[in-house]
Amino acid sequence: MTLEELQSFLDSDANEHGLDSVATHGFLTATIVGKPLPNWLSLLFEGQDSKVSADVKAAIKEWRAELLEDLHSEEGIALPLEIDEDSGEMDFSPESELTAWSIGFVDAMYGDENVDWFSDEDSSEDVAMLTLPMMVFSGIDTVDGEEDEDLAAIRRDDDALAQMANSIEGNLSELFLLFHTED
Repeated sequence: MTLEELQSFLDSDANEHGLDSVATHGFLTATIVGKPLPNWLSLLFEGQDSKVSADVKAAIKEWRAELLEDLHSEEGIALPLEIDEDSGEMDFSPESELTAWSIGFVDAMYGDENVDWFSDEDSSEDVAMLTLPMMVFSGIDTVDGEEDEDLAAIRRDDDALAQMANSIEGNLSELFLLFHTED
């Protein structure tokens, strides 16, 4: 199965248990740059990975390996987002690809309660700053319909949103270094 075929499957109604292709990219990215997530494939398919074809699972693993290779080759992981060609602006709406990607990222980040990205006191503040854009764009802070006031203020500031969106790719490399290298 090619990457294009996989993405078509992920974006189709046949994908009953997984995320769409953009959110899956975010999810896979978090499993690469963050703390090791041993059961990532099961989490990606909401514990229903036994109902997913071997071809799809193999293609997902291959895609993840390609993303890791991009990171190792110092290319970095490029976000699969479309920018409006006329205005050059990115869509920050709740229906945007950036939101979907961020939701996938945050799903992996908090996917397993035994894997805490913030457990190291020496790096927890750095992790919070580096993952702030993903938190803002995911909308994960909304509880019972109420947004975190600070994050809601950021969401109303297009300049701040643009800066955050532009920082994500660099933040991914920083997170990888933080979690996968010794001082």
